[in-house]
Amino acid sequence: MFLRLIGYLFGIGALLALCVAAVAGFLLHRYNQDLPDYDVLAKYEPPVMTRIHADDGQLVAEYARQRRLYLPIQAVPDLVKAAYLSAEDKNFYNHPGIDVEGILRAIVSNLRNSGSGKLQGASTITQQVAKNFLLTNERTYERKIKEALLSLRIEQAYSKDRILELYLNEIYLGLGSYGIAAAALNYFDKSVNELTLAEAAYLAALPKAPENYNPFRDTERAVDRRNWVIDQMLENGYIRAEDAQKAKTEPLDVNPRPRGQYLFASEYFAEEVRRRLIDMYGSEKLYEGGLSVRTTLDPQLQALARKTLQKGLIAFDEKRGFRGPVDRIDIAGDWGKKLGEVGGLSDVPEWHLAVVLATGDGEADIGLKPKRLISGKLSDERETGVLPVSNMKWAKRSVKSASDVLSAGDVIFVEEDADKKGVYKLRQAPKIQGAMVAMDPYTGRVRALVGGFSFDQSKFNRATQAYRQPGSSFKPFVYATALDNGYTPSSVVMDAPIEIKAGDKIWRPQNYSNKYYGPSTLRIGIEHSRNVMTVRLAQDMGMPLIAEYAERFGIYDDLKPYLPMALGAGETTVLRLVTAYGTIANGGRKINATLIDRIQDRYGKTIYQHDQRECIGCEAQDWHGQAEPELIDQREQILDPMTAYQITSMMEGVVQRGTGSRVKVVGKPIAGKTGTTNEEKDAWFIGFSPDLVVGVFIGYDQPKPMGRGSTGGVLAAPIFADFMKVALADEPAKPFQVPPGIQLIPIDARTGLRASGAEGEKVIMEAFKPGTAPPSSYSIIGYQDSSGQPLTVTPEADRAISTGTGGLY
Repeated sequence: MFLRLIGYLFGIGALLALCVAAVAGFLLHRYNQDLPDYDVLAKYEPPVMTRIHADDGQLVAEYARQRRLYLPIQAVPDLVKAAYLSAEDKNFYNHPGIDVEGILRAIVSNLRNSGSGKLQGASTITQQVAKNFLLTNERTYERKIKEALLSLRIEQAYSKDRILELYLNEIYLGLGSYGIAAAALNYFDKSVNELTLAEAAYLAALPKAPENYNPFRDTERAVDRRNWVIDQMLENGYIRAEDAQKAKTEPLDVNPRPRGQYLFASEYFAEEVRRRLIDMYGSEKLYEGGLSVRTTLDPQLQALARKTLQKGLIAFDEKRGFRGPVDRIDIAGDWGKKLGEVGGLSDVPEWHLAVVLATGDGEADIGLKPKRLISGKLSDERETGVLPVSNMKWAKRSVKSASDVLSAGDVIFVEEDADKKGVYKLRQAPKIQGAMVAMDPYTGRVRALVGGFSFDQSKFNRATQAYRQPGSSFKPFVYATALDNGYTPSSVVMDAPIEIKAGDKIWRPQNYSNKYYGPSTLRIGIEHSRNVMTVRLAQDMGMPLIAEYAERFGIYDDLKPYLPMALGAGETTVLRLVTAYGTIANGGRKINATLIDRIQDRYGKTIYQHDQRECIGCEAQDWHGQAEPELIDQREQILDPMTAYQITSMMEGVVQRGTGSRVKVVGKPIAGKTGTTNEEKDAWFIGFSPDLVVGVFIGYDQPKPMGRGSTGGVLAAPIFADFMKVALADEPAKPFQVPPGIQLIPIDARTGLRASGAEGEKVIMEAFKPGTAPPSSYSIIGYQDSSGQPLTVTPEADRAISTGTGGLY
């Protein structure tokens, strides 16, 4: 009887097996032909975020459509693996792709909970890989069958570790995070190696439905799910009971990482890098290619540039008074909620939006904009302060009461007094704008770049995108052209009225002072920024030659050979002009401005490097008495090094005795030039030390007069000086290097003649090239005698001219 029963059961088992085999055969035949090619997994390159770093490695910005960092399975901590295996597929390393035990367990569980709506799934990690990579999300039996068949194939083709690696890097975990590496950063601002047990368990709770376990909106549910994962990890033997209990008592403590820029004051710099990367590789490579970009940015110099430029813009703006509140709101009821809807300046954290609650004789009571919590909601706390009349005196010519300036309901910017907590100063976003660039003159590496007062206020980059007239800051290139073509710093040009015919019109250039000073040396012409002298010099050389030099320096692409262009009437950018000054500073070698040092692809291979110099001997593994490695500088020499030193020396005079005298406070060797355009629409100062070149521009976005006296020496030079005082504070007072062959000869600074020791003579050391020397007499460029020949003046005649009536003009 027993044997007959055994035979009967065996027959039933065989029949069931045949049925299963038949069904499996049918399914294979039915769906096998339509299965997608799983070989794509071998070539899988997921969209990975591009990361931008400063030159010291600090993270500047991230760009991605999907925030993902790809992490090899070897770099995933065991704790993280254990959390995901416990939450998603505890039998992962034992099943062939589908988990029969898990399916039966899910069926039983779902039958028990059929009325509760809590249904349990049974998809393995392999099945999730098949679905996420190769199939759609449609909920049909056909898709599930294909998913199971693909899972069996995937398991045969790839190792378990490879499958888990694909899964952990592909899953979506909320907050825009794809993969565990990005999720660890975005939820906890940590790398995966720093995650605690509680944090790893929470991230493992998210794959099924991250929106259902939002840490802010669904905190209790999120904690319950996290604790369930911890219990599973304990049940599976991955952790100890005491560790599990401790982890379950911890709060979620989610601290979302901010998107976009991460390094303070770097917004304009980062955006310029982003645009350049798109130009180089396209937007797809930028947002999905996983590039690692090392930039030239010096975080300390960047913060300093932002601070000094903002200080200068605010000082100019406040002299023109208060323009009125940012907005107005009804302060009845909850003023904090209404104020929270008014947009401020996110990249000017020193300033706060506030609403005037009441005004009195001595001060205004203000309420500050509530802080925004991590969850995105406004805080319920309401912070108040006072705004004394003494801190708003700049707003009007005569301010005796707060009500003279403000009214209840006015929304304004305020900044807390550094010495008095709860006491604030009135602020306003300036309409005047500007830019600053700091560069290494030997490499073209941009160390700092600020394109305006606030990136949040205006994303237009005035350092790279604004084409403005440089005015007199272009003159050094006119004078350098002359020095490179036979003129000397002692060459004399007539500074006197001149008329130039242009068709039916007559152009009469004037000096800024509306005065004329007679015969003057090139040095005096540049030190005091004499317009008429520059025009005569350009006329004597010919504008085509100056245009060729301007294009050689990269200031312009196609400068028209018209005389007004010698006074900076063409348009260029701050970055291009700073780069050109850098060429003078380094001795005449052409440099290319760069914000990027190196770019690596997702695998770490360098695909771009700014430094193209060849290094002979740098690849040697050992030293065997060979010569030391040699860097071959292949940059083009576009200006004679002696000429570069001569014009540098003359621009030192601009700082010491001329229009840039406000820069003397730096206390270090500085060469530079001011620039001011017609009607004071643009103000510039570009200057350099032996190792750093810096340019400052000030002007309205829609060019208009800034007011009489708003020159480069008054507006831009002090900003330059404030920057350089700090930037060079720890640097020695390094002099500019004199190139071999230059002769330094004492001359009379006014006439350019060799110094005679005469009483009252102002003597300076002037730089002369070999074969040139101070003359014993001089010809005046731009002045002829009665026969049409250049007038030659002897020392005696010069003394007569200087003590007489100025009859030469």
